[in-house]
Amino acid sequence: MGDYTPEIDDLVFDEATHRVGRVVDHVGPYWQLRPPGGGREWDAHGPLRPATLAERLSSEVALVNARSRRGLA
Repeated sequence: MGDYTPEIDDLVFDEATHRVGRVVDHVGPYWQLRPPGGGREWDAHGPLRPATLAERLSSEVALVNARSRRGLA
């Protein structure tokens, strides 16, 4: 997956799915990622890279908005 090797708990961008996720495990050739606010894990099939500041902020705003809609924020 390129020159970048993520560590557990890194916030990364999955190029294949265009999603930001937190690294929770590495099994075989796949990195297991979870959305930053929690949720269902997925196996990263494409290259990973560190999430940019804009991608980190976008994922945080999405999380706050979702919590607000549910009356949790």
